[in-house]
Amino acid sequence: MALAACSLLTVAPVSAETISAVSVTGGHLGAGLGVVELTVALHAVFSAPRDKIIWDVSHQSYPHKILTGRRDRIRTLRQEGGLSGFTKRSESVYDPFGTAHSSTSISAALGFAAARDLGGQCEGGLGDAIAVIGDGALSGGMAFEAMNNAGHLKKRLFVILNDNEMSIAEPVGAMSSYLSRLYAGEPFQELKAAAKGAVSLLPEPFREGAKRAKDMLKHMTVGGTLFEELGFSYVGPIDGHDMDQLLAVLRTVKARAHGPVLIHAITRKGKGYAPAERAQDKGHATARFDVVTGKQAKAPSNAPSYTSVFAEALVGLAAKDPKICAVTAAMPDGTGLSRFMERYASRCFDVGIAEQHAVTFSAGLAAGGMRPFCAIYSTFLQRGYDQVVHDVAIQRLPVRFAIDRAGLVGADGATHAGSFDVAFLANLPGFVVMAAADEAELVHMTYTAACHDSGPIAFRYPRGNGTGVPLPEVPVKLEIGKGRLVREGTKVAILSLGTRLGEALKAADQLEAKGLSTTVADLRFVKPLDTALVERLARSCPECGNVDLLPLGHGTQRLERAVPLPALRGRGTGLGARIDQPGCVS
Repeated sequence: MALAACSLLTVAPVSAETISAVSVTGGHLGAGLGVVELTVALHAVFSAPRDKIIWDVSHQSYPHKILTGRRDRIRTLRQEGGLSGFTKRSESVYDPFGTAHSSTSISAALGFAAARDLGGQCEGGLGDAIAVIGDGALSGGMAFEAMNNAGHLKKRLFVILNDNEMSIAEPVGAMSSYLSRLYAGEPFQELKAAAKGAVSLLPEPFREGAKRAKDMLKHMTVGGTLFEELGFSYVGPIDGHDMDQLLAVLRTVKARAHGPVLIHAITRKGKGYAPAERAQDKGHATARFDVVTGKQAKAPSNAPSYTSVFAEALVGLAAKDPKICAVTAAMPDGTGLSRFMERYASRCFDVGIAEQHAVTFSAGLAAGGMRPFCAIYSTFLQRGYDQVVHDVAIQRLPVRFAIDRAGLVGADGATHAGSFDVAFLANLPGFVVMAAADEAELVHMTYTAACHDSGPIAFRYPRGNGTGVPLPEVPVKLEIGKGRLVREGTKVAILSLGTRLGEALKAADQLEAKGLSTTVADLRFVKPLDTALVERLARSCPECGNVDLLPLGHGTQRLERAVPLPALRGRGTGLGARIDQPGCVS
């Protein structure tokens, strides 16, 4: 049965609880507020957990968690040992599929639908499959691959297009323009038997906008949308905040559907909470905040963020080199490239949630004589790995990868941790991989990457603020594959990679206090390793180990292969095999 408590009266308490919980824990606010009515309606009509509701990305799933038995724990969101900020199979039977990256929901829902028709079994049973996907996520190619396959298979499947014209930043591209035209101007789309005339009930803000192109009016017949060409029955657009419309449409399509159906719901991110609605990102991600004012309680810092340091360094280099350009996959603010875009709009490309395209597009720019910086979070670069291999590495094209959020990322947990980039990049031919120890090193590495035209190069840096070291007025080109000695000693050597240098120096102080003269080296390069430096320290110091935060001590493994000396064996640090819990930032 559907959740009996779900009704119009449920909306206000769920919104209030969402706001209250996020004010305590921080997290994703605007997305959840934008789908409260939709969440309530889905649970009122469908029978979860038998019916599988899959939230794309799932940062909007807090209301869903409140309604599915987790309200008493909602203030543990994104805390160690608490609720995940995303859907998670191990957390609840109401989370049938874990999501956190974009554009996966339709594929997963189609898999459930096919399993149902083949007689499959899973916890909670197998009923209808419902994917809820935002307009930003719909720009991801995987969503279209899934829709194309769903139209071919003709399985009974429901896709809810949650169209708020906002993902993290404003969505870009032809699909975004197409969706805008679907509900701009006068209503034109007949809603079939499910919701005929519902468009006319939309509030004025949802119907205002530019007139549809004349050629679209000329050639489009009723129902002839892109989605129907892909084999879906299309219903919409409808008001995603009108419970009467939502319940009527959902009940009707549930009763009548035989194949795949797409329901196009117009929503407003941050709905009902003025500070979120006013914010540029509509309250996408917030720190703890005061509920009355919306003011966030961010700790002051005396150091700039690594992201801003990279952005400023790149803007400065672009002022002197017209060949430098930048590419981001729907994260202009998160990567800092919005600053680059303000200064050099013609050389900055936001390609939407399309990491595969971003990588190959960057490869094309490099082949065309430009110097592209492809700025992508470590966790999202995983989505473009085939392109990194096939289109960049094999062709030795000089794409510069600025890898933000490298290492642990705190409350976002394992799905967003930058755990694997070193492992999957350092084994590729011709790749140079650097790790910045502090913000000054990041400036030097950005410049080094700009100067490197002989093949692909990557530099990784973490989320959060730097250490407060002075920034260089003039960047220095680093010698490829050469580390540096930060402190020299005779008894113990600590080899550091990336921002673990601070901890390495603290450990050296403790060792010095015990009479152990300690060397600390910053390797700088994962590939090529400074094997001469490592070998010299391994031979001159009786005790030699390395400090990293890579999966399964990947840095240690690389050192042992490159310099097979007994002094190095078994003395590295690493993430270990379990990385599925929220943790601190590294």
